[in-house]
Amino acid sequence: MQENIEVTQDWFESYDDSQEDESYTINEYEITTSPNDFNTRTMYDFMESGAIKIPAFQRNYVWDIKRASKLIESLIIGLPIPQIFLYEESRNSFLLIDGQQRLMSIYYFIKQRFPRKEKRNSLRRIFEQNGKIPDNIISDDEYFTNFNLQLPANSPQQPNKLNKLNYSTLAEYKVAFDLRTIRNVFIKQTFPENDDSCIYEIFNRLNSGGVNLKPQEIRMSLYYSDFYTMLYKLNTLSEWRKIIGVDEPDLNMKDIETLLRGFAILMQWEGYQSSMVKFLNDFSRKCKKLDKEQINYLEVLFNSFLLTCSNLPEKAFYLKTTKKFNISMFEAVFFAQCSRAFKEQRLVERKIDAEKLESLKDDSEFIKAIQSQTTSKENVKRRLDRAMSILCEQTLS
Repeated sequence: MQENIEVTQDWFESYDDSQEDESYTINEYEITTSPNDFNTRTMYDFMESGAIKIPAFQRNYVWDIKRASKLIESLIIGLPIPQIFLYEESRNSFLLIDGQQRLMSIYYFIKQRFPRKEKRNSLRRIFEQNGKIPDNIISDDEYFTNFNLQLPANSPQQPNKLNKLNYSTLAEYKVAFDLRTIRNVFIKQTFPENDDSCIYEIFNRLNSGGVNLKPQEIRMSLYYSDFYTMLYKLNTLSEWRKIIGVDEPDLNMKDIETLLRGFAILMQWEGYQSSMVKFLNDFSRKCKKLDKEQINYLEVLFNSFLLTCSNLPEKAFYLKTTKKFNISMFEAVFFAQCSRAFKEQRLVERKIDAEKLESLKDDSEFIKAIQSQTTSKENVKRRLDRAMSILCEQTLS
């Protein structure tokens, strides 16, 4: 099953989502599952053609070369390996639900190259952008080393006959490897149509060790678009990293979700209904239809917002009580700063007054709206109203 490495970055104050489970109802679905056995070479060809997509929640490849070598050995000598799950998006287009580590190990072995650990985040982004890893990157020693099997000896007197071999030097074992079959389970939703909640539940439940995927990790897979590419770009900006107070992107995509929530509230707050999970899912789906001109405007709008924060002290969006970044405060300030500019399709010019921001943090009504039931519509509206009033001396229209 899926291999997940959990890394905790204690910078983010989780919002109260206790009401989320109650409002996110589970429907009945009709899905079909079709088991198919494909040989390793066919699976490699699927990857090369772009027919199989690696979802964003899988993040990056985490196996070391010794573990990958054991998988290749198992295939050569005929030992069974776990099945792979694929979700059928459309004809000849599949999302890899479970089995990334195994499938990428096979892919890299046939390529005869193994990814350097420090380059795997970059390689994930390259894979997402191109649907595969271009040959010029594969051949670049900055990203890869040669993939020669690293297998322990059976005994001091009996070395492993496959040790140090690569795909081109397998000799008589090559045919056995190429033709070894792997069980694939293809999942397809037949009812209800145009309802992504079924896919959401599959991604949420089909993972190893009972570790639930985070909503944003699933959301990135289901609704990836040019809009999300733009969010990725914004997430690397040094000015933005300064605002959230951490240098590196969060592995659970909390920073991406913060950006998403900011734009979702800015653009569609009047239609907000809890749960926040469903609201962000619906917003992400709609953003797949945004054209390049709209996305470019949102990017420059956000950059203009960052300029208005340039006079703020470090960690200005951290609460005094928790000393953590507060997503509810950020979305309220972002909305207050950008709402009028967004309506007029222009950029933000007025800098945020640091003293007024401190007054907002001390405001009793605002504090109440960020302490409990933070995703209720009433508290979302209250936060926006108080931020508009204190920062901009305007009312929420």
